[in-house]
Amino acid sequence: MARISRSSTPRLLYTFFTSTATSASPVPSPSPASSLLAGAFHLRHFSSGNAARAKAATTDKEPWWKESMERLRNIGISAHIDSGKTTLTERVLFYTGRIHEIHEVRGRDGVGAKMDSMDLEREKGITIQSAATYCSWKDYKINIIDTPGHVDFTIEVERALRVLDGAILVLCSVGGVQSQSITVDRQMRRYEVPRLAFINKLDRMGADPWKVLNQARTKLRHHSAAMQVPIGLEDDFEGLVDLVQLKAYYFRGSNGEKVVTEEVPGDMEALVAEKRRELIEAVSEVDDQLAEAFLGDEPISPADLQEAIRRATIARKFVPVFMGSAFKNKGVQPLLDGVLDYLPCPIEVSSYALDQTKNEEKVELTGSPDGPLVALAFKLEEGRFGQLTYLRIYEGVIRKGEFIINVNTGKKIKVPRLVRMHSDEMEDIQEAHAGQIVAVFGVDCASGDTFTDGSVKYTMTSMNVPEPVMSLAVQPVSKDSGGQTIISGMGELHLDIYVERIRREYKVDATVGKPRVNFRETVTQRADFDYLHKKQTGGQGQYGRVIGYIEPLPAGSPAKFEFENHLVGQAIPSNFIPAIEKGFKEAANSGALIGHPVENLRVVLTDGAAHAVDSSELAFKLASIYAFRQCYAASRPVILEPVMLVELKVPTEFQGAVAGDINKRKGVIVGNDQEGDDSIITAHVPLNNMFGYSTALRSMTQGKGEFTMEYKEHSPVSHDVQTQLINAYKGKAAE
Repeated sequence: MARISRSSTPRLLYTFFTSTATSASPVPSPSPASSLLAGAFHLRHFSSGNAARAKAATTDKEPWWKESMERLRNIGISAHIDSGKTTLTERVLFYTGRIHEIHEVRGRDGVGAKMDSMDLEREKGITIQSAATYCSWKDYKINIIDTPGHVDFTIEVERALRVLDGAILVLCSVGGVQSQSITVDRQMRRYEVPRLAFINKLDRMGADPWKVLNQARTKLRHHSAAMQVPIGLEDDFEGLVDLVQLKAYYFRGSNGEKVVTEEVPGDMEALVAEKRRELIEAVSEVDDQLAEAFLGDEPISPADLQEAIRRATIARKFVPVFMGSAFKNKGVQPLLDGVLDYLPCPIEVSSYALDQTKNEEKVELTGSPDGPLVALAFKLEEGRFGQLTYLRIYEGVIRKGEFIINVNTGKKIKVPRLVRMHSDEMEDIQEAHAGQIVAVFGVDCASGDTFTDGSVKYTMTSMNVPEPVMSLAVQPVSKDSGGQTIISGMGELHLDIYVERIRREYKVDATVGKPRVNFRETVTQRADFDYLHKKQTGGQGQYGRVIGYIEPLPAGSPAKFEFENHLVGQAIPSNFIPAIEKGFKEAANSGALIGHPVENLRVVLTDGAAHAVDSSELAFKLASIYAFRQCYAASRPVILEPVMLVELKVPTEFQGAVAGDINKRKGVIVGNDQEGDDSIITAHVPLNNMFGYSTALRSMTQGKGEFTMEYKEHSPVSHDVQTQLINAYKGKAAE
């Protein structure tokens, strides 16, 4: 079976299919988990090669869990905001029998989509958390994670993606590839997730799937081709022609649940032949087996083409593009077939753990339930029954009532309750095995922690967590309820939602201060320090001297703070060095300019002095803090501010006014494209100048403009802004 190697990050969002326990195979079942995994082994559309392999499976006594793992998919559904991914998930749940009626995201019935379980999500019509659910389709089991599309909730997408095996990228046939589509695709690439694309909303005015396909090739650098051709577009959208099977599909019934297969319409034969050839050519470029047949002019059967597409997709060399309209119930069932046919099962992707007993040596996990337990906590939720921890199991079996070890903290924990999630509803289960996504109650841990059964000491690498760019002071209305708390997040909407959740879920009424941008400070040149901390107060005194220099780290350095010990000899006993590093770290938490953390800093210790009696860890820690303050001004420090990548879509007639306003906000316009009657403007703008921008944009464009922004980098502020910020900080300190 094809395997793809993956960097030391756990798998991406994952749809998981296991066979149902019909016609159990005659293999021994050494573990109680076998009942979950035993089942009939037949993949859809078997070619002769697959059939031979299936036959060999019975004679070679393959492991008891293998056939069930091949019927598992762990997938995520990601997209730009408002591309229709929650609507798509709702249809998937309906067709797979998990729900029995369909509700829309902003439906008139007031119920809201199943996956939007928070009141706030239903009110605002956006997805805030990554809801997890599972379903069955054609004897396969799928775990689906529905992720937010709004850029403010990027961390939810990151958490979901790292535990998936495959993903569906939803694109709007009118909006095309938008800014957040690019962000989500970049995240999928980082976690090496094989993916399918789904061009949604073919029923809308202006739908143009071929334009979107070309955008995916140019903007996302996808090596992709259409798997289907739509029969009609906009109001005339009736069905799809499958380019692999060369069949036309129509979706009948009140909710499109009856898929009717017919021959390709006569007036479409030429277009279908052209698009099928395009598909074969695209796959041949990345699959040697298909290329041989294609170049030899051999006839290519649907089974051969399907196998080639699967190989190329799992190797992340090709992105199959499906089409449809989730809202109009068309094209969802073929997309589900595509998940089974083209996305990998858990044992087709390689995940790595780091062995803590061997200096973080990389260990490839087998992904089998026979191995030692290795599970990753990728999401925490505060529920009605306490903390709910979502786990992706990479190896082994977890059982209710058994003990597991948190490798990050060393704590031994009993699993009190094990559940499978369906949005905010849960189903109690006794055990779960490798490949599955489950949740446990009453386990104290942080997201990114790894759990094992104690026989190994492995950790999965930590997730990429974006730095928060904005903070907000929150304090309770009643004076006796406690003091002020600072909450930080990825934007105004992110923080607004959290304050609203505090009010609703915890019944705490809070007053909110003005949002505050998370500035940073940094040094721009080398500065030497030589500081002696000496204090005699009767009895043991304090004595510590540190000599060295601070300097900026080179550009692009992954670390934000480095401490180097260049001491020669024993001028300072080695047991005091950690206290010196701690002192400098502590001092760097608050720069002298405006009290914000100092980044991109290297501290080098070259010499010092100690006293046989009076030196202590505290003395050296204080000496380091004062040494940093002493030399900081000489290092010509500057203030850094978060700069955002802003993408605007405005009608062309408002382009001048919007561009002028961006310039006023000290933004730099880096791109300006035309798309129909709209201008797409890309700019880098300081976050501090973007407060209240949505209101300003609405009034400038008569409500027709829209924008998205995401964090780009911290950049030095101009000299006048620096002076202004320093004066404001001093004024506040003097109050």
